Formats: sequence, structure tokens, C-alpha cells
Amino acid sequence: MMAGNHLNILSQRAGSGRVSLKKRKFILLAFLLSLITVVPIQAKKSATKPLKASYWHKMADGMSNALIEKFWGASFEGDETRYYFNYGSNRSDMSTEHFWPQAHAMDVMLDAAMRTGKRRYKAIMPLWWQGMPRYNPYGRSEEPWWNAYVDDMEWMVLALIRLHEYTGEKQYLEKARTLYDKWIWSTWGPDDKAPWYGGITWKTDIVPSKNACSNGPAAIIAARLYRLTDGDTEEKKRYEYLAESMRIYAWLKERLFDKESGAVYDHINAKGEVVRWNFTYNQGTFIGAAHELYDLTGDDTYLQDALMAADHVIERMSDNRGVLGNAKSGDGALFHGIFFRYFVKLTNDERVDENIRRRYHSYLTHLATTMATNGVNHSTMLYGGEWWRAPGNNENVQLTAQLTGCMLMEAMCILKKVKGGSIN
Repeated sequence: MMAGNHLNILSQRAGSGRVSLKKRKFILLAFLLSLITVVPIQAKKSATKPLKASYWHKMADGMSNALIEKFWGASFEGDETRYYFNYGSNRSDMSTEHFWPQAHAMDVMLDAAMRTGKRRYKAIMPLWWQGMPRYNPYGRSEEPWWNAYVDDMEWMVLALIRLHEYTGEKQYLEKARTLYDKWIWSTWGPDDKAPWYGGITWKTDIVPSKNACSNGPAAIIAARLYRLTDGDTEEKKRYEYLAESMRIYAWLKERLFDKESGAVYDHINAKGEVVRWNFTYNQGTFIGAAHELYDLTGDDTYLQDALMAADHVIERMSDNRGVLGNAKSGDGALFHGIFFRYFVKLTNDERVDENIRRRYHSYLTHLATTMATNGVNHSTMLYGGEWWRAPGNNENVQLTAQLTGCMLMEAMCILKKVKGGSIN
């Protein structure tokens, strides 16, 4: 019941002559208390009118700047050579064992640089290149970028490929190719080894498992290396990258993709059991891999796979208010951001049916509006992983949550308008 209705009822009852002074006081108190409960609930609603493109650029600028000012180690006095994104804002967590978010922090720097052309984002790129092998907890003398977590190397390779595409510098592409050829693809299979019969390994210093998080990104990498390789080399023929991408993807689809629901399951363990955990980042990289192969082959099956995986997130992983679960800390706080990166590319593809694109556009816009309106502190520009509550002015947040916020705001900046849809 709205406040205006409360006022009308109070006036009618108080003026009837049949209500005692005591009861009038009670009704007045009840009315005042009702205002206390109604107003906060209304404040938590998403904006009903579409927000302008300039708003999303302002949000992305603010959150990317906060990523530099509150997380980039070298931003702090006394740590001028700490070329590493701290795990907690304002030096609240200086641990370096959480290595894989560094790749996604560079992805956000690339997003911001491509969008704005500003020097402050570009300046971090060569410093990050210096810092990553220095802070890598698994680096080897023969390969400082090596990591026992194969997926951690893959996230780095994806960032390195984008660095090459943005800067044109060959060192980034050469390192990406070396890591993939020597250390990532080498963990495939073998094809005749039970219980996996193929697949890229997740971690090399424990009992093996074959995970979605190591196969989805690997398929994307191989597809992009195929696209970026001009011709054959002594070590490898160009077509092998495409063949490997298709092979990895086929294994992932056959072993971990639910063809009825669109869910991407987490991994197959050493007993051959499919562990049916379902995370948004695995949905995202499956979408990304399928979309890459659709681009390269024109085979519509890949596109349909991507659409099914996207629909699963919207229909089965979102709550009744149309948002994903809160994710405030740890690795999981970064999962949604990875999904956004690949989902927005699929949404922008004009080969996708217009009605589907309109639905995806509305979903992403709703997520972003909810986050920007309720989940981001507009003074600190920090996001703590909760859709409906912003962190306090003195509250620190984890890098992984902030990155997810940055990725969603950057996604909104590139989200294309859809005919008949909401205005971006």
C-alpha cells in the first residue's frame, strides 16, 4: 500500500468522530512506522527508464579508475614498483597466491583503454608485463609464466593475445603462443587414457581432473591463435590451431555439456565421475568457444550451443528478481564477470535472431541497472559482490568482486542497440 493511501485512511478515520484521541495517536504512529518500511524497499528497485550511454561510460570510468587507485600496487606510496593488483582494496589484502585475477584485471585495463584511449590505462600494460612473472607463485626458471594451474596460464594467454591485438607488440603474442603450444596443449589427453579420453588437464601437480575451466578457455585460445597466425612454422602448421580448438570443444560438449538444459558441468574426476557443479564462468567460456568456432566455420550448430548455454544462465541460474547470485569473495566473485565478457559478444552478434538479442539485451541491462543503482558505492566506486547492497564508504572489497563490476559496466559500454529494444 502506497503512502498516499495511508494518509487518506488516517484522515478518514480521524475525522469520523468515532476514533478516540488514544486511537488517533496509535494510527498516526502506525502511519509513521509504515513510512520507515516503505521507503527503503522502494529505494532498492531498479530504475524503470533505460539509462543513457553516457551513464554507463561514467560508471565504467569510475570503476576502472578505482581499480587503479585502490588495487594497483604501484599506486601506493612506498610500493611504486609493486606491479600487481592487490587482492583487497586499499591494501587490505596484500597476498599474492591468488594469481589468476591478474589476467582479468589486465582485461579490464584493455577494455578501458580501447574505450577511452587514455594513457593511464596504457601505462599499466608494460608494467603488468614485468610484474606477472615476478609475482607468479609457480614460475619456473625455464618459464617464469608457467603455472601448475593450467587454467591460470590460459587466462594469462587470453590477456596476452588481447595485449598484442591492442598494442601490436609481438612479444605478447609470442609468449601466448609458447605457453599454449608447450604448456597447455601438452596436457591434452591422451585420447586413450581412461576415464577422460582426452581433455585439457586442470592442475598438473595433483591427481588429474579434466575441467570445464581448462577446456573452454583453451578452445578460445586455439581459435584466436589460428586467426592471428599468418602461415605455417617449423613447429606447427596454422590449421592445427583450428583443429585443436574444434577437438577441445567437441570433448567439452560431449563430456560436460548437458544438451537438454544447456548447463556446463564443472569437471570429470579421476574416477570418471562428472561433478555437476554449475558456475557462470564455465557457461561464459563455453559460449565464447562456441561463438569463436561459429565465426571461423559458419557451422550453425556452434551458435545454437552458445544460445542454449546463455539461456540456461537466464532461465535457471538467475533468481526471481532477474539477477544472479551474490558473490562477495574468493574465486567465485569473478565468475559472473567472465560470463558477462562472452555474453555481451553473443548479444551483439547481428546474425542472432532479433528477438533473442532483444531478450539478452534486456537481461544484461537489468543486471547492470540493478548493480549500478544498488550495488555500487558512488563515492568510492567499489562493488562488493552484492546486487542490492553497496559497500560502505570505509568498507574494503576483494579484487574479484570489483572486477566483475568493472566487466559488467564495460559490457554495457559496448552493448549494441537492438531494433525495438531498450535504448543503451
